[in-house]
Amino acid sequence: MKRVIEIDSNLSLKALVESDAIRMFNIIDTQREYLGEWLPFVQFTNKIEDSKGFVEMAMNNRKIKKDYVYKICLEDRMIGLIGTKEIDLINKNTELGYWLSRDFQNQGIMTKSVQALIQELYEELKLERIQICCAVGNEKSINIPKRLGFKLEGTKRNGEWIGNLQFRDLLVFSKLKSDFD
Repeated sequence: MKRVIEIDSNLSLKALVESDAIRMFNIIDTQREYLGEWLPFVQFTNKIEDSKGFVEMAMNNRKIKKDYVYKICLEDRMIGLIGTKEIDLINKNTELGYWLSRDFQNQGIMTKSVQALIQELYEELKLERIQICCAVGNEKSINIPKRLGFKLEGTKRNGEWIGNLQFRDLLVFSKLKSDFD
């Protein structure tokens, strides 16, 4: 997998490096309430060391080809993350996860980022199926797979424990390579 995926002249996906932990933590910390409504990891990201640990894990997983996490960069500034969750090379599938700073939403950035990453996954890893799970009610996230032609497969009941101490149902979307061609 490429370390840099160029989307357009201003937007790119770049593999995480150690120094990204500070910027990542600052985004999460300053938008804790906003991001924490939908993302379970926010409640466990309380100090910079937590972000450093995540970046280190992401870098190690990239080395062993287990997962690929990218920072979303607008003019070389990190504004969010996107990546795979547990690539299964035997069954040729993975799940995508993503988040974007509140300040950069509603500009098509995440749609372009997801599209670029799935293209890379189909081409480089020859995956057959990519899945995206979105919390019921998170319309901004739900609109991404819908826009990109993913099929709604169903609901994973109580599929995720969110920081506000409740379970959320997840909508499960998938896209097959044949849907992409």
